[in-house]
Amino acid sequence: MNLVTTSRAFAQEVDLLSFRAPVVTTYNPLIYARNPHENYLAQWANPDAKVLLLGMNPGPFGMAQTGVPFGEIEAARDWLGIKGEVQKPVKEHPKRPILGFDCPRSEVSGRRLWGWARNRFLNPSSFFEHFFVTNYCPLVFLEESGKNRTPNHLPADERDALFSICDAYLLKLVDWMQPTQVVGIGRFAESRARFALEGHKVHIGTILHPSPASPAANRGWEEQAEKQLKNMGITLPSK
Repeated sequence: MNLVTTSRAFAQEVDLLSFRAPVVTTYNPLIYARNPHENYLAQWANPDAKVLLLGMNPGPFGMAQTGVPFGEIEAARDWLGIKGEVQKPVKEHPKRPILGFDCPRSEVSGRRLWGWARNRFLNPSSFFEHFFVTNYCPLVFLEESGKNRTPNHLPADERDALFSICDAYLLKLVDWMQPTQVVGIGRFAESRARFALEGHKVHIGTILHPSPASPAANRGWEEQAEKQLKNMGITLPSK
């Protein structure tokens, strides 16, 4: 399987979906940020990595800007070394402009996740020998206020159509990568992995989502996530 080709087909499939109010616009960074996203895949997707870390969907100041999962600007640009042209979505929300790597906002979830990877593994090559990070859903759903609506809060018919496509892509990714562990970053991602990968010989678990909206994550996310990984039998290098 060619991962870039599969990603492009995935992007086109979800782009054909429509979503009604309160969603007023949908961002698809696999299309308008295709260049850096595909650079991320080409540079860091490793079929020998044994742990797939699975997020929910892009944040407005992370992957929505850079095309990189949990793609906090500084981490994506300076630590992962990702570059590339970021265009504009078809319908840009005035309160959530796409500025690419010039975005002045920092996504806390991405800063925490990639900050942990940097602290523990020191360099990205060492991290990606063992892990790969992706999102279950590639779309951003924005309400009129600019609020980010997560995919689990979509109406059932929209959810079912979207999840069917996302399940199929996750299955293809897992068949290509053959990980021993799929770890949902948060309960939603874990639940979707369990559904999509039912019958697969892969262990599925979860770690706490690093979102600042989670009181638990604000009380030492890194330490809690490491404890959860170790409880799943995932070995981490010494600091």
